[in-house]
Amino acid sequence: MAYDAVVLVSFGGPEGPDDVMPFLQNVTRGRGVPPERLAEVAEHYHHFGGVSPINEQCRELLAAVRADFAANGLDLPVYWGNRNWDPMLADTVARMRDDGVRRALAFVTSAFGGYSSCRQYQEDITAARAAVGPDAPVIEKLRQFWDHPGFVEPHADAVRSALAQLDPARRDSTRLVFTAHSVPVSAADSAGPHGGRYTAQLAETARLVHAAAAPDLPYDLVWQSRSGPPHVPWLEPDINDHLETLAEQGVTGVVVSPIGFVSDHLEVVWDLDTEALDTAKRLGVDFVRAGTPGTDPRYVTMVRELVRERIDPDGAPSRRRLGQLPMWDTCPTVCCVPPRRPS
Repeated sequence: MAYDAVVLVSFGGPEGPDDVMPFLQNVTRGRGVPPERLAEVAEHYHHFGGVSPINEQCRELLAAVRADFAANGLDLPVYWGNRNWDPMLADTVARMRDDGVRRALAFVTSAFGGYSSCRQYQEDITAARAAVGPDAPVIEKLRQFWDHPGFVEPHADAVRSALAQLDPARRDSTRLVFTAHSVPVSAADSAGPHGGRYTAQLAETARLVHAAAAPDLPYDLVWQSRSGPPHVPWLEPDINDHLETLAEQGVTGVVVSPIGFVSDHLEVVWDLDTEALDTAKRLGVDFVRAGTPGTDPRYVTMVRELVRERIDPDGAPSRRRLGQLPMWDTCPTVCCVPPRRPS
């Protein structure tokens, strides 16, 4: 099938103090989040001058993908639109229409299945097209990439680099801890056509990174960045609670690898580099946070490979995958039912 553009679709983030509250209102609209919780989260952004790193990281990824496409003969323009802040996705889709784009592929900065990590992006694409009108280009989301070598290998190398910063004499009491964004248990249970897909994919990524980076070390998969009300069950344990447990078990050092993320955006630099680091210091546990793919050349190459897979499924190189879970180019319509909002 012929495509004439690619669009990078991401979450978006504020780029100054005046952006913070309007951005958070965009993110939480319709969810009944109390103003005091928004004010609390806003302080995380203000700690960094009201600027989220994610937009600049998207600009860097956009430039890298465009350069890679040009160097490898893939003649497709690459656009960028966000779910929650400028450049807003609907504005980008309108510009694509004005540029004559009729059919495009979307690369979403989330590797996994689940409502907030996949289906909600699909809903946002549909809403953006509806806002633009009947002449909006058709936009198809590229497949999930939790087990692609271009995602797994940068994470594994980052773990190796992080481990090199800890005392090798205490390797026997060192732990590898993988993290991802917590979600409501109900959302985790409904992820995928048969449920449990978000956690299963993350468990597979953790297994692959562990095997490649440090197979001699024990590891855990835990959660971070919970944002829901206390009475709603979310995936646990939280990274901070888990650090408490590890300290009680005699662990002296941890490498924390945020495999649920593709770049070092706010939920990495605040929830891990600030809060979890403070917890580890209080417990006397050495703490090193491993990096994320960002603009690693293997990750950028992966974007091109995913595009070529969809453009020419017969002529493109075979799909590069390291895991064994089922995969679809287009998610089944029964996937990832939206979670019920708490009353």
